[in-house]
Amino acid sequence: MSDLNLGVIGNCRINALVDRRGAIVWSCLPQPDGDPVFCHLLSPRSGAEDGQFVFELENQASAEQSYRENTAILITILRDQAGNAVRVTDFCPRFGNYERMHRPVSLMRKIEPIAGQPRLRIRLKPRFGWGAQEPMLSFGSNHIRYVSPVMTLRLTTDAPLTYIAEQVPFVLDTALHFVLGADESLTAPLVATVNDFLDRTAKYWIDWVRSLSIPFEWQEPVIRAAITLKLCSFEETGAIMAAVTTSVSEFANSGRNWDYRFCWLRDAYFTVQALNQLCATRTMEDFIRYITNAAAFDPDHRLKPLYPISHSTPLDEIEVPDLAGYRGMGPVRKGNAAWIQIQNDSYGSVILAAAQLFFDRRLPRPGDKVLFNRLERLGEHAKLAAFEPDASLWEYRGRARIHTFSAAMCWAACDRLGKIAAHLGETERARYWKQAAKEIRTVILQRAWDASENSLVDAFDGGHIDASLLLLHDIGFLAADDPRYLGTVAAAERHLKRGDHLLRYAVPDDFGMPETAFTVCTFWYINALASIGRREEARTMFERLLACRNSVGLLSEDIDPRSNELWGNFPQTYSLVGLILCAQRLSKSWEEAFWRGS
Repeated sequence: MSDLNLGVIGNCRINALVDRRGAIVWSCLPQPDGDPVFCHLLSPRSGAEDGQFVFELENQASAEQSYRENTAILITILRDQAGNAVRVTDFCPRFGNYERMHRPVSLMRKIEPIAGQPRLRIRLKPRFGWGAQEPMLSFGSNHIRYVSPVMTLRLTTDAPLTYIAEQVPFVLDTALHFVLGADESLTAPLVATVNDFLDRTAKYWIDWVRSLSIPFEWQEPVIRAAITLKLCSFEETGAIMAAVTTSVSEFANSGRNWDYRFCWLRDAYFTVQALNQLCATRTMEDFIRYITNAAAFDPDHRLKPLYPISHSTPLDEIEVPDLAGYRGMGPVRKGNAAWIQIQNDSYGSVILAAAQLFFDRRLPRPGDKVLFNRLERLGEHAKLAAFEPDASLWEYRGRARIHTFSAAMCWAACDRLGKIAAHLGETERARYWKQAAKEIRTVILQRAWDASENSLVDAFDGGHIDASLLLLHDIGFLAADDPRYLGTVAAAERHLKRGDHLLRYAVPDDFGMPETAFTVCTFWYINALASIGRREEARTMFERLLACRNSVGLLSEDIDPRSNELWGNFPQTYSLVGLILCAQRLSKSWEEAFWRGS
């Protein structure tokens, strides 16, 4: 049965998910929002073996999987019942070359015997057209082409082509190498290319990690989360994906199966915030370039909640008939109808993400008056949208209200514009935006307060408790010691806490009552506990949540609070962001750990 014990490889151009058998079970090509050529994760109806690339060890007894330290290179060790063993190395090349980043559409694999005489079968069975089409095969002297009307893939290898095409078992007595990707010939010898690209990719990631500013505690989880966030960026445009999958159910047979392979402005802001705290600021610069271009396509400068990672990709939501779904739990959806919703927090997300550009003196191209003028146009929309009904950050499909978090993010947009204007010496504009922020804040505190709960609630004029209210301190709307924030945290505990986890909300939505905890909400709660002085409690809860990561240290969207099983799209940027921000807040300082003897 499929589960989310998956590793991710990638190069900020493509990515793939590899399960514990060393099988590539998910990869969309030629870019991450494209056709899932490897779609085994979502159960192709054509056959149980389809949609994967697997080295099938005969009489397999065990499997171990880990990343090469501080890299995105995944290692899988497979052992059979007789003690024979192989090592599979998976990566996507990424390194500097001729003053540019080399990130080809290419999955590279190396398998080598490490004990005895292992016997294996290679199953390489891509599908095209969202599982509908079986490719035709054509052979060269050292390659196989997988041809369909929509795409052609080329496998270049030193493995016997007949063994691959006929899926016959053979004894592995030497290392074999595989390059799968665009229909292009290699320009250098295969073995030398794979080994050289492997070494250079390892060096790139090790150097990138070395540049991070990480906390003293929980270094390994933070590094793994940071690398994975980087892999969720589509560097060509600057977009940041919410996750690399579609339609992994939020819980069993829930129907909550959504396509997350796009750039949500909200998720992207949180990703930028986390990477900025680690001193990885290039993602922020690329994202601002991306969203500036995206907004330019809309003459009204009204922001959509999400955008495709390349601007030509359609977002219309359709159900795919040839994939049965994760564990057979359909439907499988391509595209996401949330793109036509109104989600007013988007304005705050963009302006918060851009604000650091104006104050960080390390950046080669800091924010200027031209960018400020562009942001002001978004700010005018935020000022109006603060009190307009929307679908909220939870993307309700059946109702719209004036949601507190959306209004608070519009406040944040105006507040930060005031600070930016003051920094730029624009005194009148600073006064204008500060007044706008003050007026919005006053209305929120009047209309979103519920005296019976002693808490702010999720919508104006009567609502429920939801986890987004925990962020009101993080965005600067309420001080941590403000009685209204303390009351809101207490209300979240009463209504949303389930063991060591937190629900988004505890009322029915368009699909009924939620059953799983939204992972980032638990991180928000941990962060809130630390903010209000309950630090040891927060640390304990954080450690327990870290224990829910999968076998290679990654997190999905949701967790079953009863079993701690991972559900939802994977890997989820929101969840990894929460991990990084909590670790940064809760860790002992380097000085405290070394010089004070703690």
